[in-house]
Amino acid sequence: QVQLVESGGGLVQAGGSLRLSCAASGRTFMNLAMGWFRQAPGKEREFVAAIRWSGSNTYYADSVKGRFTISRDNAKNMVYLQMNSLKPEDTAIYYCGATKAFMSMTSRGYDYWGQGTQVTVSS
Repeated sequence: QVQLVESGGGLVQAGGSLRLSCAASGRTFMNLAMGWFRQAPGKEREFVAAIRWSGSNTYYADSVKGRFTISRDNAKNMVYLQMNSLKPEDTAIYYCGATKAFMSMTSRGYDYWGQGTQVTVSS
């Protein structure tokens, strides 16, 4: 089992920045690929970013490419999402996920989820 706890969400003005953190415990963290997804009201959960266990490969949704950066610290069992140049359309609940697969950009590919953290971007 893996437990994931997100933090760092909040209210920010358009153009601002936030850094989300995801703390993992339980199963060996280094063996897991990690991802961030988000879900806005009335919409399906969508992929934001993912990172392989080694941190050597990262993947981004086109909508956040160039603005968001995913990273991980395996020594601390942490994953981060640095979000810059935030837009009102980035408003959503952000979820951290862990997968035993090589990599996945679909929510069905993830085995474990956190409870989510709210990000609200005002215009």
